[in-house]
Amino acid sequence: MTTAEHTPTPATGNEAVFRQSLRDMLVLLGVLTVLGVGIGYLVDGMAGVWGALIGVGIALIFSGTTVISVLKTAHSAPTTMMAVIMGAWLGKLVVVIVVLVILKQFDFYNPQVLFLVSIAGVIGSAVLDARAVQRGRVGYFEA
Repeated sequence: MTTAEHTPTPATGNEAVFRQSLRDMLVLLGVLTVLGVGIGYLVDGMAGVWGALIGVGIALIFSGTTVISVLKTAHSAPTTMMAVIMGAWLGKLVVVIVVLVILKQFDFYNPQVLFLVSIAGVIGSAVLDARAVQRGRVGYFEA
C-alpha cells in the first residue's frame, strides 16, 4: 500500500457546510432535549418526559440521516449521492411510521409532547440546514 491510499481526502466546501449543519443540529437537539424534558415533565410528569425523549429521537432519525447521507457520499457521483439520499429518505420515513404505529398502542408517553418536540426538531433542523448552506462558501467549481 502506498501512502496515497492512507491520506484522507481534504474536505470540500460542501462537506464543511454539512459538517456545520450536523453540529448545529446536534446542538439544537441537545437544547430541545433539555427544554422538552423539562416542559414535558411540567405538563404531564413522566409521560411528558417520555414524549419529549421519543420526539427528540424521531427528530434525530429524521434530520440526521440526510446530513450523514450527504457527508458519506460527498465524493461520489451525483447519481450515487441522490440514490443514497432518496433511499435514506424512504427508509427513515418507513422507520418513523413503524415507530409511531407501534407507539400508538402504548400510553406511557404524552403524544402531544412527542408531536410538538419532534416537529420543533425537524423544522429547526431544516432551518439550520438552510442557514448553513446559505452561509457556506462553496465555489461553483472544485478542482
